[in-house]
Amino acid sequence: MKSFLKTISFAVVFFCLLSFTMDKPVRIIFFGDSITQMGVDPGGYIDRMNKSLQASGRAASYELIGAGIGGNKVYDLYLRLEDDVLAKSPDKVVIWVGVNDVWHKSSMGTGTDADKFEKFYTAIIKKLQDRNIKVVLVTPAAIGEKSDYSNQQDGDLNRYSTIIRDLAKKYNCQLCDLRKIFHEYILLNNPDNLDRGILTTDGVHLNEKGNTLVAETFLKIVL
Repeated sequence: MKSFLKTISFAVVFFCLLSFTMDKPVRIIFFGDSITQMGVDPGGYIDRMNKSLQASGRAASYELIGAGIGGNKVYDLYLRLEDDVLAKSPDKVVIWVGVNDVWHKSSMGTGTDADKFEKFYTAIIKKLQDRNIKVVLVTPAAIGEKSDYSNQQDGDLNRYSTIIRDLAKKYNCQLCDLRKIFHEYILLNNPDNLDRGILTTDGVHLNEKGNTLVAETFLKIVL
């Protein structure tokens, strides 16, 4: 009888623990700059993702956390990795950085050289993977929306995007190639070759269509 009761007790505890594990939402941190910081605002891409999850009945399965700070470059992400990401024990981290590393070269003279960009980015990936955290790498989408690659920073953006693609292959990370996705969209939807107003408000930060496109893309690739 005692043996039977012990078996029943063990089974109850086991199924309670199993239920707790199954109900635990997947915690995803979006790690980046002002684009991500604005993503949690009403209408931002993270806000739109949450609303989509709610509408589909999947909100309890995911916890989406924005960790974006305006003006951040890859070096800034590395410095705040411990407090803003690792301390929160995420299951997955989406790294979306690179615009300021390129943009600030010409606007402020404080950008990031390609070799240093790769080194700091690599260090972030390794620290995350050492904690068995899944990593998604995102290429910088745009600094200007002209469709013919005549925006001032297109050359550097393409170069830094290639670095990110190569890192994704090298470290077996999931890739979300927004650089490619944005360019394909702009080719189809910018017949006047405008430098803004298609997916962004200013050539960089997302407008309503941009937030919608990013949210839909992340819902397909990240979740």
